[in-house]
Amino acid sequence: MEGVAAWQRWFGPPVRDAIIVVVVTAILIFGSYGEGTPSSPSDRIQFQGHAAPHPGAALILVAIAGLALLWRRRYPVTVLAVSVAATSVYSLLGLVNGAILIAPILALYAVASRVSMRRAFVAALATLAILMTVTAANNPFGHISGGGFDIIPFMVAAALFAGIAVANRNAYVASIRDRAEQDARRSLDEERLRIARELHDVVAHTMATINVQAGVAAHVLPTRPEAAAESLQAIKTASKEGLRELRAILNVLRQADDADPTQPAPGTARLEDLIAGARRAGLETTFTVTGDPVPLPSAVDLAAYRIIQESLTNTIRHAGPATAAVSLGYHTDELRIDVTDTGRGQDTGRGQPVIAGNGGGHGLAGMRERAAAVGGTVEAGPGPVGGFRVAARLPLADRPAAADPAAAAQEGSQP
Repeated sequence: MEGVAAWQRWFGPPVRDAIIVVVVTAILIFGSYGEGTPSSPSDRIQFQGHAAPHPGAALILVAIAGLALLWRRRYPVTVLAVSVAATSVYSLLGLVNGAILIAPILALYAVASRVSMRRAFVAALATLAILMTVTAANNPFGHISGGGFDIIPFMVAAALFAGIAVANRNAYVASIRDRAEQDARRSLDEERLRIARELHDVVAHTMATINVQAGVAAHVLPTRPEAAAESLQAIKTASKEGLRELRAILNVLRQADDADPTQPAPGTARLEDLIAGARRAGLETTFTVTGDPVPLPSAVDLAAYRIIQESLTNTIRHAGPATAAVSLGYHTDELRIDVTDTGRGQDTGRGQPVIAGNGGGHGLAGMRERAAAVGGTVEAGPGPVGGFRVAARLPLADRPAAADPAAAAQEGSQP
């Protein structure tokens, strides 16, 4: 196998291309020599009693026109100019230019397959005009339309349209490749953003709880050691929960090739634990559920959990001494989430509350992105009687759908 691989590396495209060009050049030289030394009476009679012009040293021009094709991929226009020039000099010497015409035609094909269509047409017209002019100027057959003169237009047209067809196909393949690369990059960016949101939600919630409880423990340690112990226990519980969720995320990353992750994503079934953690962090939180709970799509379930988690995290970090209320409502076509608190709101440092998406962090923007990903919405801002309120509406389907088909049809007909 190593020997085959080494042979393939040695006998690569450049080597094969060089061998092909040398073989073609040899054929053109032998063809041109044969055209100048006809052996059959039918070939000699075409010269109307004159001796056939022997190419002699002019075969060097044939070699130049053919060997120039070695550089047709890198310098197609230059190679075309060299081949046409060598062919023109050969023709003006009064020699039969049948075989040598193949060299500029191959060069023209290389040009048409690598340049724009407009430049290809200009090159083809210039090649056609030059070759027909020099052939007619000193045609060895004694008349204009003799030898290769008659077939030059057909050869030029064939090379031009074949080159354009190859160029179009290459452009189509390149566009498909670029589109596939863009889709891959887009998928990678989306996955990176999803992971960033997951890590932000987990780390921000855990660290906010730890920060608050550590402050409480430091404050009450000299006078109320039992309260400090409770705070330390809350820190231990929050850190353990955060590590567990981080492990789950990392397991998903390690098992990217598996069909299904082994660790379930958090969802509304774990809201009781989330609420209990907020209470341990010192935030008195109530939790109510309205409507008949139904199984949620996995994306909606995760989005609901993360939105509530981020809302409570923001309350713990920014609301100050406050209470919070979490409401989860199951309706016919949507899941309604309301998280309110009685604190001072999320202060920007200038006495103004933060409106959704305007804060310096990524929490509120992340909630909006999560909701939008499942076809829902999030509104966040000051509550009607103070504090802060987050209201999310998530459709109970993978994407929004009209409940009434007739209404959907009417909506689709509107401009």
